[in-house]
Amino acid sequence: EQEEKDNIADKLVDDFGEFDPTLELGSYKFPPIDLLDPHGATGGITINQEELEENKNKIVETLRNYKIGIAQIKATIGPTVTLYEIVPDAGIRISKIKNLEDDIALSLAALGIRIIAPIPGKGTIGIEVPNKNATIVSMRSVIASSKFQKAEMQLPIAFGKTISNETFVVDLAKMPHLLMAGATGQGKSVGLNAVLTSLLYKKHPAEVKFVLVDPKKVELTLFNKIERHYLAKLPDMEDAIITDNTKVINTLNSLCIEMDNRYELLKLAMVRNIKEYNVKFKTRKLNPHDGHRFLPYIVLVIDEFADLIMTAGKEVETPIARLAQLARAIGIHLIIATQRPSVNVITGIIKANFPARIAFRVTSKIDSRTILDTQGADQLIGRGDMLFTQGNDVTRIQCAFVDTPEVAKITEFIGSQRGYPEAYELPEYIGEDSGTSIDYDISERDALFRDAAEVIVTAQQGSASLIQRKLKLGYNRAGRIIDQLEAAGIVGPFEGSKARQVLITDLSTLEQLLKNEQN
Repeated sequence: EQEEKDNIADKLVDDFGEFDPTLELGSYKFPPIDLLDPHGATGGITINQEELEENKNKIVETLRNYKIGIAQIKATIGPTVTLYEIVPDAGIRISKIKNLEDDIALSLAALGIRIIAPIPGKGTIGIEVPNKNATIVSMRSVIASSKFQKAEMQLPIAFGKTISNETFVVDLAKMPHLLMAGATGQGKSVGLNAVLTSLLYKKHPAEVKFVLVDPKKVELTLFNKIERHYLAKLPDMEDAIITDNTKVINTLNSLCIEMDNRYELLKLAMVRNIKEYNVKFKTRKLNPHDGHRFLPYIVLVIDEFADLIMTAGKEVETPIARLAQLARAIGIHLIIATQRPSVNVITGIIKANFPARIAFRVTSKIDSRTILDTQGADQLIGRGDMLFTQGNDVTRIQCAFVDTPEVAKITEFIGSQRGYPEAYELPEYIGEDSGTSIDYDISERDALFRDAAEVIVTAQQGSASLIQRKLKLGYNRAGRIIDQLEAAGIVGPFEGSKARQVLITDLSTLEQLLKNEQN
């Protein structure tokens, strides 16, 4: 039977070619590079040779003053930082050089230097010194680079340029999830924009969908133009970009449902991850009548995650932890940006599933430890200077700068083309009504029902403990009265740890309500 199926599949491929998910928008054009600004960079990095020599001599001299001999020194020039690699004489302890950080910074009159001792994979010690005048790394130069254009990755992301001035491209599908952190105004949102831009330049709308969560309300609004091409949303939402914190919970739970559905499909198809599944689907081995479909990657972007936790708390944590643990095999990837990923914001479970971290500049060593588990992020210059780690060694990158007008142009260009009839629909999530909506018969009501109602309307605070105190009742009876009040429409539903809302404002309205019930 299996052979028969394979034969049919091969015959279909011969007749119609492989299944092409991009056919539905066959005329879709990728945005051209001209939409991006060069930002004044001509490409080459200008550095005066004298400054280099001077710095080299100063470093050598400072170390010599402290009785540290140097065998050789060489410089690598990057966009904002120059790396001086030194090889110390035999028998000199590294820790001795590491302790001289401030002295070297003093002699160079630099903003702040970072000593990497030793550089992983080389037998040298690195000293990073900020350049006097930094070059802006434009998004254009990064996207135009051949490394990004030829990248054979599932979800290529171009962050910017490394110290040695090479374009830095990583695969989001390999990372699984990404955690970005840094103080306010150091370029987190620009970093998010760079990630989204590089995906828009490389991926067809059929291959990737975004779920954008933006508690700040203004950072990601530009992307609503590409709603019918790239965004995913719940069936009953007006906006595809979620700014309302209560809707986030539904979206996250809906993504969890989508995850379970996708795992079911993978199980039926006998494959282990989304890549194999899509290959199998393209070669027409899977029958769409059995519910199989081409699965696009889904990238969930959350800006200001801390704000979500403050307003929604536990209800957000559970689905995110589930997605972080399980979702990488079926192509749902999370990118979370927050100011400081301390334990009360990002729990240990979530953090353990985010091996890829990006740290922009932070204020203290402790913050740097929370993000990267090593120090160094406190020595950055700011304005897009960042450290990227993927679980092992730390790379210093100057993040590519993409400005609001550029993003607007790109989204405008994509939005003006023919899109899908509507945004990619996530499965519908019906929140469990946490209200204990049992209809109590009026005859079964508690003898103290009326007194309790008056107490609660007077106090404008619907809690069982209030009834316990005022009417000297036990907890069980008070709880039952609260349920009856809810059924009568006097207090609102249960809302977690917050007190219930009282729906009736004054006693006269209460009288009216109870009279109407009698009639």
